Amino acid sequence: MKIEKMPLGPLGTNCYLVIKDKVAMIVDPGGDADKLYTYLEEANINPIAILLTHAHFDHIGAVEDVRNRYQIPVLVHKAEADWLSNPNLNGSALFRMEPISAGPADKYIQSGEMDIGPFSFHIRETPGHSPGGVAFVFPEEKSVISGDSLFQRGIGRTDLPGGDFEVLVETIKSKLFSLPDDYTVYPGHGPETVIGDEKAHNQFVG
Repeated sequence: MKIEKMPLGPLGTNCYLVIKDKVAMIVDPGGDADKLYTYLEEANINPIAILLTHAHFDHIGAVEDVRNRYQIPVLVHKAEADWLSNPNLNGSALFRMEPISAGPADKYIQSGEMDIGPFSFHIRETPGHSPGGVAFVFPEEKSVISGDSLFQRGIGRTDLPGGDFEVLVETIKSKLFSLPDDYTVYPGHGPETVIGDEKAHNQFVG
């Protein structure tokens, strides 16, 4: 299995392709659907699901286009069920941009183990940046896709609707820093990092 990063959309959000045996899960397709199509089709990779770490506009911009093109399900936490279709909740109405909306999710996700096609992984609920934030943990690969909760030497913003700084810090400590130090963190923006480095050097999580 490999995790391929593809910055997409107006904020360069990290979309991740989790790939195994020419099959992929798409995590957070934030925009620029054509770039995603080109990569998948040139590499002859078959997408089977869209997973969302959360439903802010910069993570969902290409959801509807990708779902319709490949006829695959969209999975999001139930706490953000209404965010896909509501620009006021997903934040796009707060910025000078075309409002972003998508149809309803096909399935809701929560903490626990999940199997999709050839992929087996764990879901951890990571509220704070948004109420329905989740992280996808891949134990065999010692990696976690953290969404906008934990960044390299940073954390997600908490000034948007549903954000809570104290909740986010507790989330990071209990849900992410409890992972082994050698786990690679694939964040929603910016470069990868490692759990041990963030525990030692992230000034936002005391």
